Amino acid sequence: MRVAKDQVDVRMQIPGAVIRQRKGFGEMNGSGSISGECFTLSAGVDTTPLFVGLEGDLCQCPHWGFVLRGQLTTTDAAGAQETVRANDLFYWPAGHNVRVDHDAEIVMFSPQDAHSHVIEHMIEKVKG
Repeated sequence: MRVAKDQVDVRMQIPGAVIRQRKGFGEMNGSGSISGECFTLSAGVDTTPLFVGLEGDLCQCPHWGFVLRGQLTTTDAAGAQETVRANDLFYWPAGHNVRVDHDAEIVMFSPQDAHSHVIEHMIEKVKG
């Protein structure tokens, strides 16, 4: 399957962030359907306030991805941090927040139902 980035549905667009999600992008044993996602993020974006109300106030969905440009730092429930940069492959287990250190663009693959729940939660947070 091939999908051009501009054909991936924009699920959320706020100042500093565009979140695109293509549902039904494939199947993963044990996780069901996965979604393909493209995020464009500005330096300073921090998911911490958007995840308040989720279990542990953290994203509870794992992600596998690649950093096209920029730099991001994740923080887990124990406070451990990991930084990923342009050209890095990454795996973020469930239970994290993300801070964008430098303008970034990432591609991710995530369990569709779990990440759709997180995205819907973020959309509701932005609506206020």
